[in-house]
Amino acid sequence: QVRLVESGGGLVQAGGSLRLSCAASGRTFSDYAMGWFRQAPGREREFVAAISWGGSRTRYVDSVQGRFTISRDNAKNTVFLQMDSLKPEDTAVYYCAARNGALGIATMTRAMDYWGKGTLVTVSS
Repeated sequence: QVRLVESGGGLVQAGGSLRLSCAASGRTFSDYAMGWFRQAPGREREFVAAISWGGSRTRYVDSVQGRFTISRDNAKNTVFLQMDSLKPEDTAVYYCAARNGALGIATMTRAMDYWGKGTLVTVSS
């Protein structure tokens, strides 16, 4: 079992930045590929970014490419999402998720094995 706890959400003005963190416990963190997903009110949960178990491969949804950066520190069992140039449409609950690293990164919610409870990001215009 892997426990994931997100932090770093909050209220920010459009154009601002936030850095989300996700702390993992329970299993060997470097065994897992990690992802960030988000869910806005009334919408389905969607993929945002993913990173391979070693950090060498990343993937982003088109809408955040060039603005968001995913990274991980396996020594600290933590994955990060640096969010710059935030827009009101980035407002959502952001979730951290993990899957077996041997399977590679994934963009589908059903491909993820473990989820955190989320952290709310609100971007005001």
